Amino acid sequence: MDRVFKLPSTTFIGGKEKSLPLREILKRLEGAYCGHIGVEFMFINSLEQCNWIRQKMETPGIMEMNNDDKRLILARLTRATGFEAFLARKWSSEKRFGLEGCEILIPAMKQVIDKSTELGVESIVMGMPHRGRLNVLANVCRKPLNQIFTQFAALEAADDGSGDVKYHLGTYIERLNRVTNKNIRLAVVANPSHLEAADPVVQGKTRAEQFYRGDGEGKKVMSILLHGDAAFCGQGVVFETMHLSDLPDYTTHGTIHIVVNNQIGFTTDPRHSRSSPYCTDVARVVNAPIFHVNSDDPEAVMHVCKIAAEWRSTFHKDVVIDLVCYRRNGHNEIDEPMFTQPLMYRKIRATPPGLDIYANKLIAEGVVSQEEVKDVKDKYEKICEEAYVNARQETHIKYKDWLDSPWSGFFEGKDPLKASPTGIKEDTLVHIGKKFSSPPPNAAEFVIHKGIERILKARMEMIESRQVDWALGEAMAFGSLLKEGIHVRLSGQDVERGTFSHRHHVLHHQTVDKATYRPLCYLYPDQAPYTVCNSSLSEFGVLGFELGYSMTNPNALVCWEAQFGDFNNTAQCIIDQFISSGQAKWVRQSGLVMLQPHGLEGMGPEHSSARLERFLQMSADDPDYFPPESEEFAVRQLHDINWIVANCSTPANYFHILRRQIALPFRKPLIMMTPKSLLRHPEARSSFDLMTEDTSFLRIIPEEGIAAQNPGNVKRVLFCSGKVYYDLKKARGERGLDDKIAISRVEQVRDI
Repeated sequence: MDRVFKLPSTTFIGGKEKSLPLREILKRLEGAYCGHIGVEFMFINSLEQCNWIRQKMETPGIMEMNNDDKRLILARLTRATGFEAFLARKWSSEKRFGLEGCEILIPAMKQVIDKSTELGVESIVMGMPHRGRLNVLANVCRKPLNQIFTQFAALEAADDGSGDVKYHLGTYIERLNRVTNKNIRLAVVANPSHLEAADPVVQGKTRAEQFYRGDGEGKKVMSILLHGDAAFCGQGVVFETMHLSDLPDYTTHGTIHIVVNNQIGFTTDPRHSRSSPYCTDVARVVNAPIFHVNSDDPEAVMHVCKIAAEWRSTFHKDVVIDLVCYRRNGHNEIDEPMFTQPLMYRKIRATPPGLDIYANKLIAEGVVSQEEVKDVKDKYEKICEEAYVNARQETHIKYKDWLDSPWSGFFEGKDPLKASPTGIKEDTLVHIGKKFSSPPPNAAEFVIHKGIERILKARMEMIESRQVDWALGEAMAFGSLLKEGIHVRLSGQDVERGTFSHRHHVLHHQTVDKATYRPLCYLYPDQAPYTVCNSSLSEFGVLGFELGYSMTNPNALVCWEAQFGDFNNTAQCIIDQFISSGQAKWVRQSGLVMLQPHGLEGMGPEHSSARLERFLQMSADDPDYFPPESEEFAVRQLHDINWIVANCSTPANYFHILRRQIALPFRKPLIMMTPKSLLRHPEARSSFDLMTEDTSFLRIIPEEGIAAQNPGNVKRVLFCSGKVYYDLKKARGERGLDDKIAISRVEQVRDI
């Protein structure tokens, strides 16, 4: 136990090499040790899981590999190294955030994919930061090399949009996995510079794919998340995303996390960037096993990746692989790391590449010859050269080649400027309203709260008088879409009841724990499923999750509701980087609805404003362009903008705008300022006549009272939106100015 082992994760810190006795390593890792692998798992409170890991790590001869597997590692490592070397030669002054120092990531990911495919996985959604993205696209996803090389040329885009740098783009590939001879779908989600912001988006997309495939246990669809060491412990959204991992309506049934541990963040060493011993310590909160492995030992890495895939398949829980490596260059290829890390980089300069270390090892073992090693290198070099020649023939960049969520057939055969009607038959409104307003079928056995009884009775009275309030209008929009086969998902903090106790989409048995009834799930025998789920107390993570969910299928209404409108402050990164600009950067559309309770109701500044002005400032707006007048004018405005911002004043308009999200021939995010006082305002009611066939969303509601009947007497016209209308109307009446002041409501605040 006294032999010395160099702990990889602290070898280069501060330029001083640290050597620790094995007993100290085991004490730090709280787990098992095998060769160049350390495993943390003793904090896991399941004896079955701990014993499972011990068996995988401590069985004699468990890491032995045959020569064919060793040659496969060498070939994959050669491709990973060769790709970076080729880019370095052809574009020496370009930033590409290469993988030099951790080329083993490519064989590692391929090992995870091979084993997962063998265990039944058919689709994998991946998220990752800049470093190594081009190599992953080329050698893991097998994206055509000429498409990647085209990104280095200063070409104009053939598609609409501003475009993004090459190491932010995503992709979607369907291909045959030659190792398992099974088809696999691979998607890499596009992401901005905010390093871990893509994590919840990946999880939402994965969950959606599992849902639409009926994959309730995550056996066919899974996610892989790549992280940098500094971001993994430094970015709070990692923690938020981790805490979604076991929640019933958010779990993806296990994610494989791979940390590319550079042992440095940009120019900051770990002593200044984290307070815990390991960058992976955040994973302990969800009892995920953590495998620390020396990246210069490819066979140890492959063993860990195989175990990680098997763990995920067996227990359907998260697992972390900490690839302890280094970054041969600075933050990017034109950065100088010696400015701040001279001793560390002097040691790195003297360290031979991982490929050379492993090739020499296999040559010494007699597994391959020097000629075979060179032959593998030369073959891949030739492949790159041919792709380079082909790339030079291109004249435009096609951003549609980089879509991470293609919607097969959605846009085909549609008039891009014609929306389907949103009004529905009165019989449908009555049916949905009565179902929504009725107690559970087994009402004699299902004890509901007395307050709920009064609410249901009041709703039934509204149905009989052919009137709806805000909650009933929303339920009718959801229910009518469910009837048409459109999946509806409502997610956020306390959305089941509603922050203001107005919704009550989930009724709770008052004497039996976990016994619930969801009326909108039982409207029709052949309806689409309805998901309403209270989220964790997270905005950044959950909004990102719902965005990812909305990207997967355009024929679904996905809504995220903030507990209060101004709570979107904490989710601003998702709003800025994905929702506002996603289509311009990545040609990615989303029909996500953001519901944000908004309005000054005497509760102070913290619970009053959804920051409407911010959304208006972030709207795509060309003041010099006005679409030509035509029948398609209204839809053309929506087509050309980046999102729709609305502040409705009537339940009927709210009903129509929700249904219009699906009726449009394209998808745009809807930023919806929802009311608080209007939820129960006696005048904020709508007649069925405003929701039936031949009715639609009203962008502006003109004056409808006395002033409209005699416009010649009108002295002033006021424009307003939302709840302010009812305040102005009341003040006008109190002053006896009903015939002199006209009030028009702007319901869609920004649409061009």
